[in-house]
Amino acid sequence: MALQDVRDYGDNGLSRRNFDQLARYIYDYSGIKMPPGKRTMLEGRLRRRLRATGIGDLDDYCDYLFKRGGIDREAIHLIDAVTTNKTDFFREPKHFEHLETSALPELQAAGHSRLRIWSAACSVGAEPYTIAMVLEDYREAHGAPEYSILATDLSTDVLRAARRGVYPTGMIDPVDRQRRLRYVMEARDPERGEVRIHPRLRSRIGFGRLNLMDRAYEIGDKVHIVFCRNVLIYFDKPTQEKVLSRLCEKLVTGGFLYVGHSETISGLNLPVKQVANTVFRKV
Repeated sequence: MALQDVRDYGDNGLSRRNFDQLARYIYDYSGIKMPPGKRTMLEGRLRRRLRATGIGDLDDYCDYLFKRGGIDREAIHLIDAVTTNKTDFFREPKHFEHLETSALPELQAAGHSRLRIWSAACSVGAEPYTIAMVLEDYREAHGAPEYSILATDLSTDVLRAARRGVYPTGMIDPVDRQRRLRYVMEARDPERGEVRIHPRLRSRIGFGRLNLMDRAYEIGDKVHIVFCRNVLIYFDKPTQEKVLSRLCEKLVTGGFLYVGHSETISGLNLPVKQVANTVFRKV
């Protein structure tokens, strides 16, 4: 290792060359920016892969990826290691208020009797299950619409957890008491500290892996509502525009797009108009 590399990264860390190569690969594959300030985070997460693969150190791991053809086998695990998956039930609750009081009534009034909703970065499932609670409440109160939810993510690890629908008890604190009674099942043994989402909601959701960097989103029919929240912040502006353009292609005219409260689409050329804070409608 060159003297400059040792000074910058330490004997057990990534060389500058390998960090830059990983950062380029991660960006090209996932759109996630990996600036030098995230080096320590990247090193820490990749050390888990060292234990799983039995490779001795981080630079040997990079040699395995880029010199010995291991990248095809390791790509999914590498991306799983670097993606961030913070999520909560009813996170950014104003969105779910808008969904219940504005989006659903307007779509129903427009004659849509069967809705398809897409949670495009679903993480461990809190978002799609929250959407399902709102949709199920609305359907029971109004007799319509029928609905199904597509939930996708880049990480296979979080999709595995999402399909199970099992969460620490404390994670459902944002769910009100009435919804807990209807949609959340407590473990028979309270000491387990776990709950599970009711099967009638789980049956409404289909989970699948999808990379937002793909040139085309193979999701079948168009959707009426897209939630793509708190993932755009990891992309640069050109990538944001590409992703949002593809999402809009999958929206029906008059459909709704929800992005995170810390995200903006100002300056992007998209076929939408803003109808509420970080809520947009396709025109």
